[in-house]
This record gives sequence, C-alpha cells and structure tokens, in this order.
Amino acid sequence: MRKSLYPRLAAQSLKLNRRFFVPYILSLVGNVAAFYIMSALVNDPGVADMTPGHANGYYYVQMMMSMGMFVAFAFSIIFVFYINGFLMKQRKRELGLYNILGMGKNHIAALMLLEGLYVGVVGIAGGLAVGMLLHKLVTLLLYRALDFGVPLGFYISWKGLTETTILFAALIGATVLVNLVKIQVSRPIELLRGGSVGEREPRTRWLLTILGVLTLGGGYVIAVRTRSGVEAVALYFLAVFLVIIGTYCLFTAVSIFVLKAMRRNKRLYYRTGPFISISGMLYRMKQNAVGLANICILCTMVMVMLSGTLSLWLGTEEIVGTVYPSDLQIRVRYDPDGEEASFDPERLLADAKGYINGEGVAVTSERTVDTLSFGVGMDSEGILHTNTRMEGLVTVYNVDVITAGAYEEITGEELRLQPDEAAAYGAGGEVLVFRWDDRETGEEKYPATALQVVRRLENSPWASVQISNQLCLVVADESVLTELYQAQRAAYGVDSASTMTWYAYLDLDCSDEETERLSEDYWEGDTTSYGGGHWETMSWSSSARGRWDFYGQAGGFLFLGLFLGFIFLMATVLIIYYKQISEGYEDKRRFEIMQKVGLSRDEVRSAIRSQVLMVFFLPIVVAAIHIAFDFNMVEKLLTLFYLHNTTLTALCTLGTLLVFFLVYGVVYLLTARTYYKIVER
Repeated sequence: MRKSLYPRLAAQSLKLNRRFFVPYILSLVGNVAAFYIMSALVNDPGVADMTPGHANGYYYVQMMMSMGMFVAFAFSIIFVFYINGFLMKQRKRELGLYNILGMGKNHIAALMLLEGLYVGVVGIAGGLAVGMLLHKLVTLLLYRALDFGVPLGFYISWKGLTETTILFAALIGATVLVNLVKIQVSRPIELLRGGSVGEREPRTRWLLTILGVLTLGGGYVIAVRTRSGVEAVALYFLAVFLVIIGTYCLFTAVSIFVLKAMRRNKRLYYRTGPFISISGMLYRMKQNAVGLANICILCTMVMVMLSGTLSLWLGTEEIVGTVYPSDLQIRVRYDPDGEEASFDPERLLADAKGYINGEGVAVTSERTVDTLSFGVGMDSEGILHTNTRMEGLVTVYNVDVITAGAYEEITGEELRLQPDEAAAYGAGGEVLVFRWDDRETGEEKYPATALQVVRRLENSPWASVQISNQLCLVVADESVLTELYQAQRAAYGVDSASTMTWYAYLDLDCSDEETERLSEDYWEGDTTSYGGGHWETMSWSSSARGRWDFYGQAGGFLFLGLFLGFIFLMATVLIIYYKQISEGYEDKRRFEIMQKVGLSRDEVRSAIRSQVLMVFFLPIVVAAIHIAFDFNMVEKLLTLFYLHNTTLTALCTLGTLLVFFLVYGVVYLLTARTYYKIVER
C-alpha cells in the first residue's frame, strides 16, 4: 500500500464523517481560543500600566485568568476524552470494515494518527487564530467589567501561543494514543459489531437508588441549613460532591425505577407514544444516564457561576456603600489602658481636618465611631468563651461591638437599651453569656457577662473586615463597651487582647482622584501634627480606592463566570448534539421496523417528539431543582463580600434560569431537527 494513500484516506474519512468531526473541531477551536486569551491576559505586560490609581488591577487580572486557565484546561481534558470516546464508538464499524478489507492494524493506526494530526492542526491553529482576533475585544470587555481604562495597541503573547500549542498538542496526542491502544487490542468482529451492540434491560439497582437518594438529600440538607458564609466555604464542596454523586445515581438507578413503575401502569404504557418512549428509554438508560447526568451537572455549573457573579457585580455599589460609607475613612487602633498618654480622638480629628483644609478641600460632613472586635467560641449550650482551644466549642465567632449612639449614626435609627441589654446580629439565643476564661488554663479571669438580646437585627450594621462567623452587638453606651474591652483584655492578656478601634468618616467636596490623593499622601506632610495622645496604628482609606478594588474583584469574577460559562455551555450543546445523533442512528432501524408493521408517519413523529422531549428536558429540570436548593448557600457565600441583598441575588438567579431555559430550548430545536432527519431518512 503506497504511503501517499494514507493522507488521502485520512482526509476522505474526515470528510465522510464530517457530521461528527466538524462540531468536535469547532469545539476544540473554541477551547484553544479561550485558553490562549486567558494566557495572553496573564502575560500581557501592558496590564500593569492600565490606569493610574488601580494598584491591584494587574493582580486581579492575573489571579482571575490564572484560575480560568486551570479550570478551562482541566475541563478540556475531560471534554475532549469524552467526545473522543463517542467518536470511536460511532466509527467502530467503519474501522472493522477496513480491517476485513485487508488493512492491518498498523495501517489503521497510521490512518488514525493522520486523522489526529489533521484534527490537531486545524483545531489548534484555528483556535490560536480566533484567539488572537478576539483577544482585543475580550480585553476591552474585561476592562469594562473591572471599571478600568481602555488600553491601546494590539498585543500577541508568544508565551501564550507556546503554552497553548504544547498543552493542546499533548492532549490531542493522548487521545490518539488511547485510540491506537484500542485498535491494537480489538478484534475485527468486535469492531464490526461495536456500533450495533444493544443494551440489555437494566435491573433495578436498589443500592444505587438508596445511595442516590441519600447523597442528593444530604447535599440539599447541607445547602439549606447553612447559616453563614464561613459555613458555606467549609461545606460548599462537600455539598457539591454529594449532589454530583446523587445526580449520577438519580439518572442511573432512580430513573430506571421510575420507568419500570411507569411500565407497570398499563393504562399509560400501552399507548403508542408512551410505549415507544418508555421502552426505548428503559433499554438504553444505562448509556443515556451518564450523558444526561453530565448535561445536568454542566447546566447547574453554568447557572450557578453566572447568577453568583452577576449578583456580585450588580451589587458592587451597595457593597462599597456598606464598607466605605463616606468619601474618606480614618482608622485608628488604640489601647485606652496603655501606659502612654490616653488617645484623644477630638484632637486627632481636628488635626486631620486641618490637613485636608490646608490642601484646599472642604469637609462637608463628619461622624466618628468607637468599636471593639475580639474572638470567642460558642459551646453546645450557647455560652461564649474566650477559651479558644476549641475544646467543647461548636463555632468560633468574631464579635464586633458598637454603642447605640454609633448605631444611630450609621442607620439613623434610635435604639433605647439598658446596660444589660443588646441588639444582635449573628448568633442566636435570647441571652448572650460571655465567660472570660484564660485560653490556656481555662481559669476564669473576669466575672461572666450576660446581655439580654431585646432585638434581632436583620442585617449587620457593621461590616467586619474578618472572614469569619460574625456576631455584631449594639450595647447601651460607652461604659458597657469599656467593660467588655477590660473583660477580654483580662482573659487574653495584654499582648494578645484586642485594642479599641476608632473610625472617622469624612465626606469631602472634591473629586474621587483628589480624595485618593489625600488618603495616599497624608503621611508625606508634617506627621507630627497628628497628635491625639497615644495610638498604635492609623490608616486612611478612600471610597474611590474601595470602589476600584471591589469592581476589580466583582468584574473579574463576572468575566471569569461568563468565560467559563461559555465554555461549559459549548460543551453542553456539543454533548446534546452528539447524543441526538447517537440516538438517531440507534432509533432509525427500530422506527423503520415499526412503520413496516403499520405505524403511521405521524405516529412515528409523535413518538419521536415524546422521547426527545423526555430525554432532553429532564437534565435542565433537575438542574433547576439543584439551583433552587443551592440558592441559600450561594447567598451566604456572597455575604463574605458584604453583599446582603437577597432580592438582588434571587432576581439574578431567576433571570439566569429563564435565559438559560430559552437558550436550551433553541438548542433543542436545532438538535432535534438533526435527530428527525436521521430517523426519518
């Protein structure tokens, strides 16, 4: 056999099987393009000089895109091997025929090697070309989401080209190697029969059914019962793992149980449409189950990512308003019982305002807040301990304490509290008991404090900077605040106790850029003018910088969610497409036989429509149920970013679900046409 025959035969094989290979190559182009774009954004030296004042911009881009590269390539590995397995199954008869007609296994291996080379060259080269063309557009969209300036110029990342080519060439090479091994260990008769081997009726597997119910129920219970952002972080991946296991068991075992129950209903089963749909699904459910579960999980991933990141981005202004309630914030940590001269907040505020006025900027409003933050652990009886060795403790909390006067300054609402009363956000219980025990010996270092909770706050009036379970207390006045400070100081000791923190919130009559300049340059003036007695640390921050930082985070997450969502959606569409083709070829002969024994053409179309609808929309319905149970956990995760707007999160989730259903419906109409053409041909 002449060597020149192999390239022509490989090209002819790809052409004849273009129904299978063209979508595969297009998806490969999309994956390569997406990976190159993210790699180029990570390696673009111009990102560091995006816009003056955005010091964290380069960090956000690198962090988000590096995460995206890892997830995208890991998913590409799973996806490419999944589609390659489908292609090999569909081509077994063709390859077996080559063997029967005289081509040895080495000849078939050479043919497969050339096919892999063609697919790799077209897919990788096409993906790099598309990636370079779209890189600038994607960069503009990313910077718009990050609220950054628009960069100029066109950039080609040679490092990105090299990384992308090497990784995807290795991936395609690995699939070719797997195919060659399959060819070498297969017999010709197995290849000829491989595409037409039917499925036996699956048995009802009670163990898998019970496992599916337990794991799915367990994941749902964890998601619904999560009460804080910290719990959500700790339990999210466990819940996801349980739901994934439960989803596979649901489609593999529970679905068979349901189908057999439907078959036992004679009034339902012995009708043309249900008879064909139920019997067809039952006999092929074993192979359908994995595909349906994959589609369901991918749909869930896409909708969770998009709804969560969209909520975060749309709520950025609300987050900034919570964390930075004024144009300029001054934060001072001090020890009221220190040996140095006591802290004088009025003097420091006057000096700070003098500096600002000296720069030609007017202060339009001001307010100050004293706070105390310290850590405690809650035991099974709801008592809060400073003994944080975790012995007998259920949950660790960061406690933020402010006075009723400060609460009124923040919210505009007056609270009338007695010295032994408090308003609380966080830990439950009508009475909060603090035991001030030494964290090493457990010895009581200060008399226990009991506060009657007279009101539960719906939202935290204080945005804690610590990612932990939060307990925010509003107490009567400064005397109660001071007593709590002295108690925790006695328990933790001078070196480990928390200090008091004083905040000054100033609104200025100037631009964001000028406010940022003042917050950056305050140490460059005559720092000796900042008197006010003794204090440990002082920092200035502006809402302008906070807005840039939060938009950088939220925009980066949104962009990454959209980018990865597109990749997962593309994979979902392709899996659905191949599933429709596979089922079309499997059903073609069955429907031909049924028409020969008297089934009309309209009855065939009705039966086809019923079966396709059942198979197609089951995953998206289950995914919607997953989203509904996952909503509470996503909402709690967003509170770690100071977003407490349940209505916004619910609307984003509902909107994402509706849009995805529309897209899914369009995919159904397109792929169903392919199925009908194959079956009715």
